[in-house]
Amino acid sequence: MGFDEMDVDTIWMDGEFVDWDEAQIHVLTHGLHYGTGVFEGARCYDTERGPAIFRWEEHLDRLFQSAKPYEMDIDFSNEELTEATIELIQRQELPSCYIRPLAFYGYNSLGVSPKDCPTRTAIAVWPWGAYLGEDALENGIDVMISSWRKHASSQIPTNAKTTGLYVNSMLAGEEARRNGYAEAIVLNKEGNVAEGPGENIFLVRDGELYTPGLSESILDGITRDTVITLAEDLGYTVHDNVSISRGELNTADELFFTGSAAEVTPIRKVDNVVIGDGSRGPITEEIQSKFFEVVERRTDEYDEWFHYV
Repeated sequence: MGFDEMDVDTIWMDGEFVDWDEAQIHVLTHGLHYGTGVFEGARCYDTERGPAIFRWEEHLDRLFQSAKPYEMDIDFSNEELTEATIELIQRQELPSCYIRPLAFYGYNSLGVSPKDCPTRTAIAVWPWGAYLGEDALENGIDVMISSWRKHASSQIPTNAKTTGLYVNSMLAGEEARRNGYAEAIVLNKEGNVAEGPGENIFLVRDGELYTPGLSESILDGITRDTVITLAEDLGYTVHDNVSISRGELNTADELFFTGSAAEVTPIRKVDNVVIGDGSRGPITEEIQSKFFEVVERRTDEYDEWFHYV
């Protein structure tokens, strides 16, 4: 569904609520030319207690942390961004939505240095269902190993959620879709598993969970952290600081992606090699079920993870 088909008409931009079609920037904006922006993707869920933003404080903290390597000063506090986001959701009357905060260097000069360029800040919200499709959550997806490698943290800070870095993600994802797959898996420069274009990855083997460590050129995913916590609370052993070779994917009992957009999505094939029995595995299903029980507030557990609108 395109934005024109969605019932949304307002964006918050630099402290003001503006009409969706009027939220514009100059064509010589620094961030447009050099990818000098940072962003977040969070979800607000429809619950019995009303709309609830999942792990909002953690998303905002990561937004400000992402800005640090670029010496980008965001002109609004956590509290101001939270107030703006809540009012934006209320104005749109959305019971659930995806939330996109964005900060970027704006228009002033067009040298590579952003010196004297202002920092612009915007927040948009819109309805967004299952990122990889409703069927994907139940039946899983087919993925391919991308020919594109993930950049190393010695080249670009991989733990900053930077707009320009997602060119790598776009190339990997589109390569996969051109070849008939739903998504890609990207290897790091050493040839080990890093992550998906917009997801972290978990491997299940002999009843235990494994996920690449932060030194493997991955983003420190908030849903990744959520799943680690949920899995451990369910009694599973989680190895969250490991290297996973490409070949280990093929022999895994189960594989799944995690992400604010992807939530918990099973992987049934990698490069046409069937994973497990080719369907959502039992541990993936248990963790996925617990995840949705939590985010839909069908349990009183983990209430500290929610910011009610």
